Amino acid sequence: MIVGILTLELHLPEANSLKSKRIIIKSLKDRIKNKFNVSIAEVGANDLWQRSVLGAACVANETRMANQILDGVRNMVISNPSVELINSSMEML
Repeated sequence: MIVGILTLELHLPEANSLKSKRIIIKSLKDRIKNKFNVSIAEVGANDLWQRSVLGAACVANETRMANQILDGVRNMVISNPSVELINSSMEML
């Protein structure tokens, strides 16, 4: 069993309040959950308007499969026009 963990540090240039940040993040998390069936949560920068740190995790039989899933999550975030990816890291356990 392989557990894949992806950490994404995001910049949200359109967010002008915590409420607008939460709307953007919730929409992004819901789309990722529906498409990739991963667990995802905001794990950092909770009080900053234009920053967010998301953590996503998946369980797979092979490292290759976990990599594919988490790469898909990262690509979905990169293609989203309302967020900018600052940094990302991936771990396999």
